[in-house]
Amino acid sequence: MKRIFKWLFRIVLVLLVLAALLVFLAYWRSTNDCGHNATAPNNPMKAIVYCDYGLANLKLEEVEKPVPNDDQLLVRVRAASVNPYDWHFVEGTPKIMRVMGVGLRKPKDTRLGVDFAGTVEAVGKNVTQFKPGDEVFGGRGGAFAEYVCPRANRAVALKPANLTFEQAASVNIAGITALQALRDKGKVQPGQKVLINGASGGVGTFAVQIAKSLGAHVTGVCSTRNVDLVRSLGADHVIDYTKEDFAKGDQRYDVILDNVPNHSLSECRRILNPNGKYVMIGGGGPNDSRWVGPFGRVIKTMVLSPFISQKMGMMMADTSPKDLTILADLMQSGKVKPVIDRTYKLSEVPAAIAYVEEGHARGKVIITVD
Repeated sequence: MKRIFKWLFRIVLVLLVLAALLVFLAYWRSTNDCGHNATAPNNPMKAIVYCDYGLANLKLEEVEKPVPNDDQLLVRVRAASVNPYDWHFVEGTPKIMRVMGVGLRKPKDTRLGVDFAGTVEAVGKNVTQFKPGDEVFGGRGGAFAEYVCPRANRAVALKPANLTFEQAASVNIAGITALQALRDKGKVQPGQKVLINGASGGVGTFAVQIAKSLGAHVTGVCSTRNVDLVRSLGADHVIDYTKEDFAKGDQRYDVILDNVPNHSLSECRRILNPNGKYVMIGGGGPNDSRWVGPFGRVIKTMVLSPFISQKMGMMMADTSPKDLTILADLMQSGKVKPVIDRTYKLSEVPAAIAYVEEGHARGKVIITVD
């Protein structure tokens, strides 16, 4: 037996050494195409590029202008918006993202931005629902640029006529996240009581209005300076977290939408009805663990869920042209209006991302593209 255990120990030790060696090799071989793009582009456009992690590595450079394939549009970007999604990629945090394919040592994808609004300049031969001159909005990787080429059947829709490009550019990630979290995960019904923690942020400002459009009684949680804003969006009740802890109140809720998970799951469960639903928005904040971010909390909800009647979990938005159209209709009718905090120029993207990373933006932060 001693001999067997000795050989087992040696085998495990060898496997661990090999695993460590593979990780080491993968780390140093992790790279991107920055070194291959040293030559001047033939048809240049301006775009934000980052070859290494960190805000200091964001540069405004000339890159090759994209050419739409048969199923794509060529869109001249007029405005884009910043999301926490962006700074997670800039910083490469939580670091588990790097292991999952973002890039161990350097970012694999060197372009940033997702949300955009602009004008269609050309369409592929298979595209029938859009034409040159159409004003559109939606999502496409690399949106911090003068041009993007989204697929016509993915995250792109006609811009409502009563919205500016800046307003339309704010919608894609935040609006779809709020809509899907409330409608699909929370299954909000008319008359239900909904608590939105972080009601003055990008997702929160959309969520307050969408929850009201679904017929819910809405309570928004925010800081003192944002109380009037959240109330103006339609919240029936506003809690100033600097003066009152919503988790210690007597009110019970059917749905909690948690944009800033700053309370324990047990505290949230206490104010949730027995069959209520707790929905945490994915991504986490800048103060979360740099290694696993919100995933530790997600694991706790998974372990807890089989033993309780309440539904608890995290959600990430799923790109949907249908939901973009629903949001467009809500905005066209005036039931939902985007909230814009600040605007920055394309050259000021690092400052815009730094501001969002602080976690105090009121609504959305917009990038204007001249």
